[in-house]
Amino acid sequence: MRVDYSELVVALQTGDDSTANDLLDEVMPRLVEYLQVVMKADENVANECAQQAFTDVYERVRRGKIKNKKYIFSYLLTATRNEFLRYSKFQHRFDTDSEEAYEQVEPAEQVQALIDKERMSILEDCLYELDRDSRAFIRYIMDNPDMTSKEYGKHFKLTEANVRTKKSRIVSMLHLCYKRKSSQ
Repeated sequence: MRVDYSELVVALQTGDDSTANDLLDEVMPRLVEYLQVVMKADENVANECAQQAFTDVYERVRRGKIKNKKYIFSYLLTATRNEFLRYSKFQHRFDTDSEEAYEQVEPAEQVQALIDKERMSILEDCLYELDRDSRAFIRYIMDNPDMTSKEYGKHFKLTEANVRTKKSRIVSMLHLCYKRKSSQ
């Protein structure tokens, strides 16, 4: 799987719609899958958040604000995750613990909870298919989502670039495993 989408930045800057559309057809499903697998987003929300994140990134590309086009995929991934978190926060802005105490769980919510439980079970199975070092690496990142690549690098004695590459490869392996196991 491709990690370097610097051609996308060039295509967007030069107005090469054909190349941009081809690359977006490859990138957008990966962003949606990321939200579904890692953030447990449903498909519609994942599509919406990925599209909004791309729109925001596109504006930054158009204005020349993207300094290192080599990392555009990582930038898109981060923007997509942040858009999902912003969306989730907005959706739950009126939730309070006192309301939850008086609500009964609807059957649809029970089904959704079972689906979420199944997703987590599949993800756990996929994690155990990774080698021990990769599993420890990705669990550490999942347990410490607010840390930077530099901080991960210090912890694992890797360069920032190696952290990003290793993370991307592991996430790709998890995506493929999840798709394989969820279609069985």
